[in-house]
Amino acid sequence: MHASKLHHNGKLIEELKKLLNVTFKLKDLGISISQRHYTLQILEVVGLLGAKPMNVSMDPNVKLRNFDQDLLSDPSSYRRLIGRLIYLTISRLDIVSSVNKLSQFVAKPCKAHLSATHHLLGYLKSALGQGIFISSAETFQLRAFADSNWASCPNTRKSTFDFCIFIGNSLVSWESKK
Repeated sequence: MHASKLHHNGKLIEELKKLLNVTFKLKDLGISISQRHYTLQILEVVGLLGAKPMNVSMDPNVKLRNFDQDLLSDPSSYRRLIGRLIYLTISRLDIVSSVNKLSQFVAKPCKAHLSATHHLLGYLKSALGQGIFISSAETFQLRAFADSNWASCPNTRKSTFDFCIFIGNSLVSWESKK
C-alpha cells in the first residue's frame, strides 16, 4: 500500500472513531491478537477437546530424554502436532519454551514425549483466548530482557538463551533457543 493510501485510511479510521465516540463514548484500548480458533482446531484434531485443563505448560517433575524405550509407531503425527504448536507460538509466548523442548524429539518421539505434549494441550485448553495485547495508550519506550541457562539441557548439555522485547508494555518480539 502506498503511503498516501495509508494516510487516507488512517484519517478515515480516526473520523469513524470520533463519530462513534459522540454516541457511545468509546475508549480505544488497543489490539488483542489471539489464535483461539486455531487452538480449538488442534485440540479437536488430536481428540483432546474434553481434556482436563492444566495449570502449567509442562510438568516440572517430568524429565524428557532422547533415548526412551517406547518409540511411537507413527512419528509423523507427533511431528505434525509439533508443527502446529510452533505456529501457535506466534501469539503464545507462554508456550515457547515448552514447544522448543518438545520439538527436540521429532526425530524419534516416544510415548513420554507425546504425553508431555498432551499435557501442554491441557494447558492450552485452560487459556484458549490468551494471546498478545498491544495497548493504544502507551509510550514508545523500548525495553528488552534476556536470560540464559548454562548447560541446562540434560541430553546435550547445551545452554539455553531467551529474550523478549517490549514497546511500552506490549510484547513485540521474543525467542527461546538452545
